[in-house]
Amino acid sequence: MPEYLAPGVYVEETSFRAKSIEGVSTSTSAFVGPTRRGPVGVRSELITSLGEFERYYGSQQVLALTGATTYAQRINHLAQAVRNYFDNGGSRLYVVRTANGAVAATRELVANPGANKNITALARFPGEAGNGRLTMRVVVKPVTGTRALGALPAGSMVQVTVGQTTTQYVKAPTGAWQDATTPTPGTLAVTDATVAQLLTLTVEFTDADGATQVFDELGFAAGHPRWAGTVLAADPANRADALVNALGLQFGSAVTPFELRTAVLALAAVPNDPDGRRFTTLGSGSDGTAPVIGDATTAGTYTHALAQLVGVEDVSIVAAPGSSAYADAAAVALALITHAESRRAYRIAVLDTPALQTPQQVRDARAALDSRYAALYYPWVITANPMARPGRDDIPREIALPPSGFVCGVYARNDSERGVHKAPANEVVRGALRFQADINFAQQEALNPSGVNCLRLLPGRGLRVWGARLISSDPEWKYVSDRRYFNYLEASIDRGTQWAVFEPNGEALWANVRQTISDFLLAEWRNGAMLGTTPEQAFFVRCDRSTMTQNDLDNGRLICLIGVAIVKPAEFVIFRIGQKTADARE
Repeated sequence: MPEYLAPGVYVEETSFRAKSIEGVSTSTSAFVGPTRRGPVGVRSELITSLGEFERYYGSQQVLALTGATTYAQRINHLAQAVRNYFDNGGSRLYVVRTANGAVAATRELVANPGANKNITALARFPGEAGNGRLTMRVVVKPVTGTRALGALPAGSMVQVTVGQTTTQYVKAPTGAWQDATTPTPGTLAVTDATVAQLLTLTVEFTDADGATQVFDELGFAAGHPRWAGTVLAADPANRADALVNALGLQFGSAVTPFELRTAVLALAAVPNDPDGRRFTTLGSGSDGTAPVIGDATTAGTYTHALAQLVGVEDVSIVAAPGSSAYADAAAVALALITHAESRRAYRIAVLDTPALQTPQQVRDARAALDSRYAALYYPWVITANPMARPGRDDIPREIALPPSGFVCGVYARNDSERGVHKAPANEVVRGALRFQADINFAQQEALNPSGVNCLRLLPGRGLRVWGARLISSDPEWKYVSDRRYFNYLEASIDRGTQWAVFEPNGEALWANVRQTISDFLLAEWRNGAMLGTTPEQAFFVRCDRSTMTQNDLDNGRLICLIGVAIVKPAEFVIFRIGQKTADARE
């Protein structure tokens, strides 16, 4: 309470209403798996488009995994899943890259580590995509007069020509200009008549997939604000650079700015290039072998990748597109389930069946799984191959992809158009040409009760998701919409009532909590997410002496009991038709 010590009028603000709860996002997804490039075992920033994904993780080009001999085995499933996710209505995505034994490409520009004068160019991310072309150019710009030269930052390099002699100088932190002569460096005597040329470095890197990054106006000396060793650091301090920069330069501690310039000019000249660019290529980069389940301490494994998503609160859907094609498929599915079931995760795992499975094989695989937090989809989806090119008969025009990327996008589209309480089924699968297996009615009669959600071609209605069940043996948790809606309610109430922690645990707080949650659930009922013609039929909220004992109060526990009558999907629509006589009454 404020203190009133002096006579006067006091105006204070107060509140006469309960706190409000804002519904959390339910359509943000997270994918884990191998990609062409990008940081390994590190969560991306929020990705909102396919182009943004490609900036971080490279193109949809196939992976060069050791032991993968066919095109189908080398498909970049995660990149394709991202494309399908956004095509089907997804808008927010996190990615964590896995890699097993992948190697980063490198090239020694100067090999003299013993004298600490080595200069190395390296792809910052492991992968075959790093085997790209490095182009470097010394850019020359005129600078005249003491004022212009004085305005240049420390670490700048200039060259001055007197007669037939050209000398390079670097600006020291003291402002003096020093050249490279030994043992006593010469000093440039700057006058208004001094005509110098500013030297900067432009670096261009084009990876094996054709993505190009250009870094210009780089300095040759460590003291320069844009020194090449800082802007192109192998381990950038800036997170944006750490996620995006594909190239790094490493310098031995004894490398001078003049030696860096000499190393650039010693590279092979680009033929017929009027700008005098030099080039080399990076090599020895590889994608390694198929990713493995691993453990939480080994970067690049599925377990480690999932651990990076634990603290990201807005993720509500997790998947590992393509993991069912690898040897550790069963272990990855269990890891996804464990991740979704973790305390206060509020997530659902979307699982894929392996490719080319028969319905009986799928039933057998489903029998080994049981979770209220996961859904299984079958079969794989045939789509047009975005990598196909005219005249390239070695690249198939159609490819088979796991359904999880499509389904996660359908989840997001369903949430934005209808709401999370509506089952994400009877929805068109965008981008699909057909399904790998044509599931008929009789086959789905065997699969659906087992909790296998089928993707089917329905004559006159196109290619659709035709199932909305969890892989759960608990009859109370049968439908995907049940799980996802409860996740939504639980997360919203959890995050919207944090204000109540450490408040005085009495009737005033209980009433405020009841009102806060009741207002939230009332809005949900009005949106059609609950059964009942009145709010009393749809939900109840109790928080009083009937839900707490004195022992609870003594131990600081506030217990609120909430019951909701959620809407179930009309999975079986039944019309009973019979004959009647003309004079019979209803």
